[in-house]
Amino acid sequence: LSFYLGQVSGGEDEIQQLQKALLDYLDENTETDASLVFSRKFYIAQWFRDTTMETEKAMKSQKDEDSSEGTHHAKDVETTGQIMHRAESRKMFLRSIIKTAPSQFSTLKMNSDTVDYEDACLIVRYLASMRPFAQSFDIYLTQ
Repeated sequence: LSFYLGQVSGGEDEIQQLQKALLDYLDENTETDASLVFSRKFYIAQWFRDTTMETEKAMKSQKDEDSSEGTHHAKDVETTGQIMHRAESRKMFLRSIIKTAPSQFSTLKMNSDTVDYEDACLIVRYLASMRPFAQSFDIYLTQ
């Protein structure tokens, strides 16, 4: 996982790099397991939905701050702007993946090394841990 995170270039965030690696793994193995085609489409749809929800939540929090106190800090606005920018870049990436046929996706590889099964499992676990339910699981158990 740290190897893939170490490969992150300046313009791309680490989540997008991990998504690329996982989609590349799924694409390479669709010939041996047809269910991976569904998994690939599911992940793309789920990530797009998550990005949309993140954007809506950022816009709502900014709106709530504006209406509650009438003043807001420049730092908060910058953070909201960064969230919006990151969300738009992720959406553009996912749209490009949707338009790309699975067999052509291999040209979008992040590097020459391929992801093996163990790395793919680790990436899936990491990406799943970033989801809101996984982050608030202790709260659900407490309640």
